[in-house]
Amino acid sequence: MKEFDEEYIKNIEHIVEMHDDVAAKKILEDLHPADIAELYQDLNLEQAEYLYRLLDGDKAAEVLMELDEDDRKKLLHDMEPEEIARLYVDHLDTDDAVDLIQDLDEEDRDEVLSHIDDVEQAGDIIDLLKYDEDTAGGLMGTEMLVVNENWSMPECIKQLRMQAEDMDEVYNVYVVDNDDRLRGTLPLKKLITHPSVSKIKNVMESDPVSVKTDTPLDDVAIDFEKYNLVAMPVVDSIGRLVGHITVDDVMDSVRESSERDYQLASGLSQDTDSNDTLWQQTRARLPWLMIGILGGIGNSLILGNFEQGFATNPAMALFIPMIGGTGGNVGIQSSAIVVQGLANGSLDLKDTGRQLIKEIGVGFVNGLIISLTVFAYNCCTLNPWNPTTLAVSLSLMAVVLFASVFGTFVPLTLERFKIDPALATGPFISITNDIIGMLIYMLISSAMMAALT
Repeated sequence: MKEFDEEYIKNIEHIVEMHDDVAAKKILEDLHPADIAELYQDLNLEQAEYLYRLLDGDKAAEVLMELDEDDRKKLLHDMEPEEIARLYVDHLDTDDAVDLIQDLDEEDRDEVLSHIDDVEQAGDIIDLLKYDEDTAGGLMGTEMLVVNENWSMPECIKQLRMQAEDMDEVYNVYVVDNDDRLRGTLPLKKLITHPSVSKIKNVMESDPVSVKTDTPLDDVAIDFEKYNLVAMPVVDSIGRLVGHITVDDVMDSVRESSERDYQLASGLSQDTDSNDTLWQQTRARLPWLMIGILGGIGNSLILGNFEQGFATNPAMALFIPMIGGTGGNVGIQSSAIVVQGLANGSLDLKDTGRQLIKEIGVGFVNGLIISLTVFAYNCCTLNPWNPTTLAVSLSLMAVVLFASVFGTFVPLTLERFKIDPALATGPFISITNDIIGMLIYMLISSAMMAALT
C-alpha cells in the first residue's frame, strides 16, 4: 500500500487548486483504486469530487467500492441517478452494484435502476436486492462461468470463451444439469488434460461445498475458512445455482462485522468512526453512558440502605471497588469466550447446558483462589474476626460464580433470539454485575455483622 506523506498531499491539493487535469490524471493513473480511496480521506469533499470525476468508468467504479460507506454516500449525494447508473453501476459486478444501490434512498434506488442500460443486469440487481444483506443471497454475485453436465469438452470450451469475455476474474467453473441444479465443479486443469472427453459429467468434481441463499453470513465465513475456499456457489431451496460468493466479499463482510461487534462491545449504540461529526459521535456514545449513570444511581441507592453498617464497620467501604471490578471483569471474560465460540462455530446453542456447567466449574475455581487470597490479606491487615474479613471473601466467591454464569447465559440467550450476542460483552454485563455484586456484598456483610457482633 502506498504511503502518502504531508508533502505528497500538499502537492495533490495544489494540483486540485490549479485545476491541472493533466497532472491530476497522471497521478491517478499510477495509483491502485484502494490507494486512491485512502488518498480521499486526506482531502476535503470538494477536492475528492474533483479528482473522482477525472477517473474513467471502470476505475471510478472500483474506487467507489473501496471507499468507506459514509464517504461513498457523500460522493453520491450530489450526483443524478442517471449519472450513477451510467458511470458506476454499469461498470460494477452485480454484488458490488447491489451494495452501492443499498446506500441510496428508496426513491433514488428506483431512479438508478430505471437508467441501467443492460436490462439483464438490472434484473439481476433487483433479484439480489430482495435478499437480506446479512445472508449469502445478499452477498453473492451472478457473474460466473456455468456449463452443462451434458456438454462435450469442445462445446464447453467454446461456451466458456464467450462467457469469460465479460468477466474480470475467473474463480470456478460450475456444472449444472438441464434444470440448472448444481451438480459439481470443473477444475481448469481437466479442461487441459481431458480435451476429448465425451461429456463434462464424466470429469467434473461432484458434490461441491455450497450454501443456500438464506444462509447467515457468519456461517458462510466459517465454511470458507473450514474448506479453504476462494469461491463458493449459492443455490436456492431446490438446489438451482443462482450465484456465487468470492473470498474478498467474505473478508469485507467479516471485517465490517468485527468492527460492528467491537463498537457494540465498547458501548457504542450505532456505527461511528473518528471522522463523524460531534453530534453523530455523541448520539452513538450517550445511550450506554446514560444507562451507566442509571446503574450508578442504583448502586448509590443500595449503599444508602446500609449506612449504619458503614458507620459501625468503615472497613466495608474499602472493598466496594474490588467487588464491582471483579464481577465486571469475570462477566466480560465469560461472555467474550461465548461470543467468540458462537462466531467461529466452535459453540452451538445445543451446548448451552454443557457450557453453563463448565463456567460454574471455572467460576468456582477462580472464585476460590481469589477469595482465599483476599482472606489471607485481610487476616494480616484487619483481623480474622472482623466481619469484613469473611464477608469480602464470601462475597467475591458469590460474585465470581454469578458473573460467570450470567456472562455465559446472556449471550447464548441473545443468540437464541437472533440478537447480536456481542451486546453481552459490553457495558450491559459490567453494569448488571456491578449492581448485583454490590447487593450481594451488602447482604453478606450485614449478615456477618449480625452474626459476629
